[in-house]
Amino acid sequence: MTKRSGIFSGDDPFRLARQWLGEAETLEVNDPNAIALATVDPDGMPNVRMVLLKEIEPEGFVFYTNYESAKGQELASNGKAAFVMHWKSLRRQIRVRGLVEKVEPAQSDAYFNSRSLQSRLGAWASHQSRPLTTRAALMAEVAKVTAKYGTNPKRPPYWGGYRIAPTEIEFWADGAFRLHDRFRWSRDTIKDSWSIQRLNP
Repeated sequence: MTKRSGIFSGDDPFRLARQWLGEAETLEVNDPNAIALATVDPDGMPNVRMVLLKEIEPEGFVFYTNYESAKGQELASNGKAAFVMHWKSLRRQIRVRGLVEKVEPAQSDAYFNSRSLQSRLGAWASHQSRPLTTRAALMAEVAKVTAKYGTNPKRPPYWGGYRIAPTEIEFWADGAFRLHDRFRWSRDTIKDSWSIQRLNP
């Protein structure tokens, strides 16, 4: 196995990712858990957008969104995704590629119920990625769902979590004169053991 030490040490890439994120949470001013999530449409055209990573599980990375959004439709048709987390404060980034599945309904329910009331009502009001005539129309929809669902709305059936089970994770740290440190953890399937390689910067 490739020798690693310092910030790259450890045998579990998910634990390492949690450690890096924990360090970023003490330094980054805004959204240290923001990821640039990439998917592809049926024509193979890529899409990328910022979402918030909500959990690093023992075997995957979890985020939440509208299943009927552009990203949701692309995930449903392709079942694969990639993302990058980048922290300027730490001069580090993590890149992930892998297979995507929906998390269990109970897990989505628990996270949805932990959100603010305004965010829960917003999930009902927004027809994500679809055309919107005016902001006033959106606010009218918020008022409508507030009157309908009150102060304890259930999770919409079209909203929930996704888990990315990676086949590749790369940890990158800035180095002087662009001589960066890069280590790639890879496996052919999510049931395989990891192979670790140091990469050229």
